[in-house]
Amino acid sequence: MNARREFFKAAGLAGGAVAAAAVSRVALAALPEAVSQSSANTMAPLVPDTGRPYNPVVTLNGWTLPWRMRQGVKEFHLVAEPVVREMAPGFKAHLWGYNGQSPGPTIEVVEGDRVRIFVTNRLPEHTSVHWHGQRLPNGMDGVSGLTQRSIQPGKTFVYEFEARRPGTFMYHPHADEMTQMAMGMMGMWITHPKAPHPWIAEVQRDFCFLLNAYDIDPGSYTPKIMTMLDFNLWSWNSRVFPGIDALNVRQHDKVRIRVGNLTMTNHPIHLHGHEFQVTGTDGGPTPPGARWSEVTTDVAVGQMRQIEFVADEPGDWAFHCHKSHHTMNAMGHNVPTLIGVDHSGLAKQISQLIPDYMVMGERGMADMGEMEMPIPDNTAPMMTGQGPFGGVEMGGMFSVLKVRKDQPHGNYQDPGWYQHPPGSVAYEWTGALAPASRSQSGGTAAMGANNMPAAEVEVQVRKPPSHKAGGHGEH
Repeated sequence: MNARREFFKAAGLAGGAVAAAAVSRVALAALPEAVSQSSANTMAPLVPDTGRPYNPVVTLNGWTLPWRMRQGVKEFHLVAEPVVREMAPGFKAHLWGYNGQSPGPTIEVVEGDRVRIFVTNRLPEHTSVHWHGQRLPNGMDGVSGLTQRSIQPGKTFVYEFEARRPGTFMYHPHADEMTQMAMGMMGMWITHPKAPHPWIAEVQRDFCFLLNAYDIDPGSYTPKIMTMLDFNLWSWNSRVFPGIDALNVRQHDKVRIRVGNLTMTNHPIHLHGHEFQVTGTDGGPTPPGARWSEVTTDVAVGQMRQIEFVADEPGDWAFHCHKSHHTMNAMGHNVPTLIGVDHSGLAKQISQLIPDYMVMGERGMADMGEMEMPIPDNTAPMMTGQGPFGGVEMGGMFSVLKVRKDQPHGNYQDPGWYQHPPGSVAYEWTGALAPASRSQSGGTAAMGANNMPAAEVEVQVRKPPSHKAGGHGEH
C-alpha cells in the first residue's frame, strides 16, 4: 500500500492534467490523504485505532480504506480512476475503479458514526457515487442529475451523512452506470453495530466480497461494456480462480461471509461440508425466527446475502457459484457439442495443414484443463488450478474454505493443503467385481406375468359419426 500524497500527478491517466489545474494546493491540504493499493492479495484486517472499536472484516483479495478523525467525523478519500487489475496470475485487465483497485476498498464504520467521504474524479468522464442501501439525506444519495450534479473530471465532491443502521452495503456509480460498472467501479461498505445486537452474533472470522462479471476477449485487456448477459469472466472481487484467495479459518470458529452481487444475473452460492444460515441482507439483520439451514443461497442482482456457520469440519471445502458456466474462465458459448464424435482420422488430416489444430469436446470438456493449447497472451485458461490430487478443473467464481484446528486465532495465512487422516480419502477399488444381479421384483411386480390378464382382451375402436352442418351427431 502506498500513500498518494501527490495523487493528482497525471501518470499517463486520462483526466490527470485537468485535475491538477482544477484543485488548488490550499484545497488539497484540507483533504484526507488518498491511499492506494496495487496488490491483489487479501490484506490483513484494519484494526481501528480511533473512534469506536469493532471487529474488522477481511475483504477477499482486497483491503479496507483508512480514514482520519477530524473534529469527531470519520473522513475518507475515494479516487475514481483507471486501474490495472490482475484477475489471475498472468492475466491483467484494464478497468476503472477506486484507489488503485477494482473493486474499490471496503469502507468500515460504526453505527452512529458521522462520515465524510471526499470523491475525486480522475476518469475521462463524469461520475457520482451511490451509497447502496444506506438511509441518508436525499441530496447525498449520489444519483447524477436527480439528487446532485455529476462530478466532472478533475473535480472533488463531498458526501456527508450518519451511518444510521448496521449491516452490509455497497457503493457504485449512478452516472453512465452501464459503462462504469461494466468497467469495475464498485466497492463494499460495512457498518458495524455500536453495541451488542440481539440479531448480530459475535464472530471470529468475517469475510466480504462482491460478485462481478466481465466480457474480455481472449488476448485483450478492456471489457466490452455493451454486453448484457453473455459474459465470459465471472469473478469475485474482480479475481477468477485460481487467482481467488482461500478463506482460511480456525476449526470451531464462528464464520460470517458477506456477499454482494453487482452482476446482471443471480448466483446460487454453495458451500461444501457445512450448513449455514442467512443472517442478513441489504435490509439489515434477519430475525432468528426467520432463518433456516441451507448449503446454497441465491444472491440476486443488486442484493447482499450474509451467511454464518461454525467451521467444525476440518478440510479444504469448495465454495463456489453453482451455475457451472460461472466456474470457467475465458469461455466461449458457441462451441458445438461433439461428445461421441470420432475425430481421429479428420484431426490427423487437418493437423497436416494446421499444426496446432486440437479436437475439442469429443469426450467431454475435462481434457481442456490438461491441454497445453496455445492461447493468446493475457488470457486466463478456461479450466485451471491445481490441487493436491491433480487439476481442480474450475475457474471463475470458485474458492476454498480451509478449516484447520491449529490455525492461530486471528491468523489468515494459507495453511497449505489439508493432510487427510489415514483411510479418509476416496480410493480406487482394485478387487474383483461381482456380476450385476437383477432385483427379483424389479420387473415382475409391475410388468410380470402375474399381473397380465388370463385371457386376451379384444379392443374395439368406434369412430364417432361425422358432424354435418346443422347436425349434432351421436357420441
